Amino acid sequence: MRFMRKIFGFVAVLLALAACTQKDVAEDPYLWLEDVEGEEALAWVEDQNDVSLGYLEALPMFAPLQKRNLEIYDSEERITTPGLRGRFVYNYWRDADNRRGLWRRALLEDYVAGNTKWEILLDLDALAEAEDEDWVWKGASCLRPAYRRCLLNLSRGGADAIVVREFDVEERRFVDDGFYIQEAKTSISWIDADTVYVGSDFEEGSLTDSGYPRTSRLWRRGEPMAEATEVFAGEQADVAAVVYRIWDHDTAYDIADRVPTFFTSHKFLYTDGGELQRIEIPDDAEFHGVVHGQAIVELKTAWTPGDTEYPQGALIAIDFDRFMRGDRDFEVLVVPSENSAIKRGGVMSTRDYLIVNLLDDVVSRLIRLEWTDGEWVSADIETELLGNISLVTSSDESNLFFFNYEGFLKPDTLYVANDGGATVELLQSLPEYFDAEGMTVEQHFATSKDGTQVPYFLVLPPDFEANGDTPTQLYGYGGFEISMPPNYSATVGHSWLAKGGAYVMANIRGGGEYGPSWHLAALKENRQRAYDDFIAIAEDLIAHKITRPERLGIRGGSNGGLLTGVMLTQRPDLFGAVVIQVPLLDMKRYNKLLAGASWMDEYGDPDGDDWEFISEYSPYHNLDENADYPRPFFTTSTRDDRVHPAHARKMVARMSEMGHDLLYYENTVGGHAGASDNQQAARVQALIYSYLWDQLGQHE
Repeated sequence: MRFMRKIFGFVAVLLALAACTQKDVAEDPYLWLEDVEGEEALAWVEDQNDVSLGYLEALPMFAPLQKRNLEIYDSEERITTPGLRGRFVYNYWRDADNRRGLWRRALLEDYVAGNTKWEILLDLDALAEAEDEDWVWKGASCLRPAYRRCLLNLSRGGADAIVVREFDVEERRFVDDGFYIQEAKTSISWIDADTVYVGSDFEEGSLTDSGYPRTSRLWRRGEPMAEATEVFAGEQADVAAVVYRIWDHDTAYDIADRVPTFFTSHKFLYTDGGELQRIEIPDDAEFHGVVHGQAIVELKTAWTPGDTEYPQGALIAIDFDRFMRGDRDFEVLVVPSENSAIKRGGVMSTRDYLIVNLLDDVVSRLIRLEWTDGEWVSADIETELLGNISLVTSSDESNLFFFNYEGFLKPDTLYVANDGGATVELLQSLPEYFDAEGMTVEQHFATSKDGTQVPYFLVLPPDFEANGDTPTQLYGYGGFEISMPPNYSATVGHSWLAKGGAYVMANIRGGGEYGPSWHLAALKENRQRAYDDFIAIAEDLIAHKITRPERLGIRGGSNGGLLTGVMLTQRPDLFGAVVIQVPLLDMKRYNKLLAGASWMDEYGDPDGDDWEFISEYSPYHNLDENADYPRPFFTTSTRDDRVHPAHARKMVARMSEMGHDLLYYENTVGGHAGASDNQQAARVQALIYSYLWDQLGQHE
């Protein structure tokens, strides 16, 4: 079967390449590198890997960096991240003895008391060996209220595509003749013990242009999935269309969600009678479900549904039943200020409370809202300041929730919040994996080309002197409303800061640091603003003698890989090292490669007039054989089925043809993360930091 899957995949690629016109091939002679597992393409990859690994792994710092990375990643001294389900905490754990990991659970009361006795539910290493598969854990969905039956998501080699298998937690085994879905980008949601909503690859016409489910079906136990009844469908050009069940305590709501673009959604209430009733909120608003009968909505743009305008970025609420009958008199729960925003993923509910995570100038604080006497009452939750908070897990069965706090020099610390955060207790903390004594953290603002003040965090090593000689690593992302707040990285700490390097986190436009407006400011035709922001930060670091171009390295992955690719082609004079990880680079064909079509709301449509502005920054199309580029390092993964490895492959091939010096490493597994286990992650990170030190100057 594995051989046949490869054959079918190869045929699909050949057909796709055959569809390319002679003009396509003339303009892009490297289309053959889009054949992910083609013999010629993989031979090219192997040749590139041999050269780059031969160089990087021979550097004197590589072996100790890799060894220390693996010690940290395999350490038992890590936070056992909880997932609440009923009376239990569930956890996925990897270490040196469990490379693929263990799925396990413990009683909540024991976990909170620090007396955890783990019950092993599934050993992925044993499963992979028994089935001769490179299984990677991708999570589980369990049926409430007992949470005995779960739908496990397993990936081959870390790809986004998953195999879904039903599992009995009490018997710790897969269910005979249970729900099973072959490898696909699947969405599935429990209805009851014998029924699910499923969106998957039902062959012709069932997937969108982005490769995600276009239809959702009601699938009953014992029924062939191909015969499941279609209940909802989107358009071929949509990103996806799914149906799923949400809960407000004991009340269930079935939501049909058509996703036309990455940032817009048409939501419907799917009734017991099979009717679809539109939930008439703005297409770009985020629907946080129903809590105490109240619909919770986060606005991305200002909205005036009646006589009242509700501001951009606000969190608002209304009785859901009255709303569906036409009432539009919302209660405003949170209105962010000019310098604050609700963090992405920053709304969570417990039995009686709504928890909101806010960013103020890119540092976190928590508030709770209680539904009492027909209105929401707000209160602050006392936490540490000047760091990053992430909400971890909660349940509507109790008022307990968990959150994580970290800073650049403060290791991750897990807290349990009782009674909606009325009291907070430290539960677990990472050890200090590097000596931070003498290091300092500062926040600065650089002035971008259009005058916008752009924040960035600067972490300085001990005994820093502003003489322009400090090796400095600048990291950025700048897209999809994803914020880059302070975070503790043991890898950055021991590989870079502790060896005398400075570290910079850029908060450029395109991200979510200041809410929707910060993101919208760098969409499509305004994309250059994100790149101008990053350039402004680099120039600010140089102007203040933190570093100089020969000592300044940059790093980014995915959309951040596009960012560093643009920096390579637009301002090679500013940087001495450029790390480009799992990147988008060919912005002419990005929408034709894997999930690329789903991102046109972010970048624009290169097949239309948008190409005029996209072409101005597309790294693959702006290479110059006469440019003086720093030697870049490209990394990607053969099993990345989100951002196609051909982006990096073709860029490297074209640069090599032009005579430019570079390094390239393609991991043959690992998915979009670039690594599927601790050993792979340790190696990739050691390669990157060996490269950075080699390019920017040896540490003492």
